[in-house]
Amino acid sequence: MQYVTSPDSHRAGFACFVGRPNVGKSTLMNALVGTKVAITSSKPQTTRRVIRGIVHRPDAQLIIVDTPGLHRPRTLLGERLDSLVLSTLTEVDAIGLCVPANEPIGKGDRFIADKLAAVKKTPVIAVVTKCDLASKEQIAGQLLAVSQVAEFAAIVPVSAHGGEQLDVLTDVLIEHMPASPPLYEDGQLTDEPEQVLVGELIREAALEGVRDELPHSIAVVVDEMLAREGRDDLLDIYAHLFVERPSQKAIVIGHKGERLRDVGTKARKQIEALLGTRVYLDLRISVLKDWQRDPKQLRRLGFD
Repeated sequence: MQYVTSPDSHRAGFACFVGRPNVGKSTLMNALVGTKVAITSSKPQTTRRVIRGIVHRPDAQLIIVDTPGLHRPRTLLGERLDSLVLSTLTEVDAIGLCVPANEPIGKGDRFIADKLAAVKKTPVIAVVTKCDLASKEQIAGQLLAVSQVAEFAAIVPVSAHGGEQLDVLTDVLIEHMPASPPLYEDGQLTDEPEQVLVGELIREAALEGVRDELPHSIAVVVDEMLAREGRDDLLDIYAHLFVERPSQKAIVIGHKGERLRDVGTKARKQIEALLGTRVYLDLRISVLKDWQRDPKQLRRLGFD
């Protein structure tokens, strides 16, 4: 890391994005980091893990923590995801509450704002997302509405897709980071293991075009990643998709296996872009009955 200023004036710390499901948290983190480190989907509750993306500047290092959407849980998985979010709030230096510009503030937003009010010592910045989908009048009205929800350290409107105000948001978050040397190596964009990222890219491909009730029932485990023997340009990846019912398995497989092949093709292209090598991807699918409500199966799938 090359310092423009002295090491004593360098800042580094953690900022967490929270909000209702599908308010653009993962898309925003990817835009700030400058590359894809978290999967995105139009389906709510896509994020299931705490993902860290790293923003590097000469004077600062900002580690953004993306979290699952806070909601009133209906399954054991939902309870564990909410618990994961709430525990993360106590471990960061600043919190960004994401509220979309194109949707009225509702009970879910106020529910989360009330949760954040209990985190006394951590500054909360309201981030009005998806401004590219709203008119200037809508944005102005939303900024006013957000200011009436709670006392925020700042309110910043942004567009992740349009790249608008991202530098402003980064500056605001960094202002609340402590003086610290860099916490990660220069150029490192996430601390997620490659195997986890690969599994997430497969799940993202599987989420496209499925029925509303199915996304929450899909889980992915990467069983093995290894270089092909005698080849240094090919990686063999063996992964397993899990659903909760045989009818869901049939949906994912599709007519004569067409949909599963399409999932494999889309995921392979994303994985090759991530890893920078050619990939052979072997996908299998199995039924784990009601795994979202089964503690044993949740542990098996990595949701301890």
